[in-house]
Amino acid sequence: MAMTKAEQMAFMVESGVTAVLRAKDSSQLVQVAEAIEAGGVVSIEVTMTTPNALAVINEVAKTMGDRVLIGVGSVLDPETARAAILAGAEFVVSPTLNLDTIQLCRRYSKTVIPGAFTPTEILTAWEAGADFVKVFPATALGPKYIKDVKAPLPQVELVPTGGVSADNAGEFIRMGAAMVAAGSSLVDKTALAEGKFDVITATAEKFVANIKEARA
Repeated sequence: MAMTKAEQMAFMVESGVTAVLRAKDSSQLVQVAEAIEAGGVVSIEVTMTTPNALAVINEVAKTMGDRVLIGVGSVLDPETARAAILAGAEFVVSPTLNLDTIQLCRRYSKTVIPGAFTPTEILTAWEAGADFVKVFPATALGPKYIKDVKAPLPQVELVPTGGVSADNAGEFIRMGAAMVAAGSSLVDKTALAEGKFDVITATAEKFVANIKEARA
């Protein structure tokens, strides 16, 4: 999308949820991206654990780049981040904290969202230049952990990932999350296997509606 980095970040926050696309077979992911976008989720992350991930990123960027913001996930090092950026990724997400990856993304003015778990890791990522900090895995911690971390660190923009569903996404937002990210709870594996893209669209719509209600 022809937006500045600041505009892209605002776009992601407004969307409220980033869809995390992860699959053993990349052949259907463009269709999945279209189903998600039809449901109102316009921030889409393709993980590097997906076969031919860079090709998928490039295809989505070319065919849907005027409608969605495409990014890359599961990035462990700056070399992978740069390859994904060259393929068309507008934001970079990591499961862990790698300071060189943050530096690379800032060099190319791309939104970077490193993963962290403890308050020390979260603040380290923020001070290193993270635009958002991915709280991962949020599965066992739940929404209240976001509120607990935001109490002493209100300036840090947190994105819980792992264990986020359409039912609890609104609660994460109410506890102070800037936005959320969701994978299997948004892209149901059974629906994907059976090609029921309308189910994926309906789930996306539920995510968007619940986040909008939480912000009202």
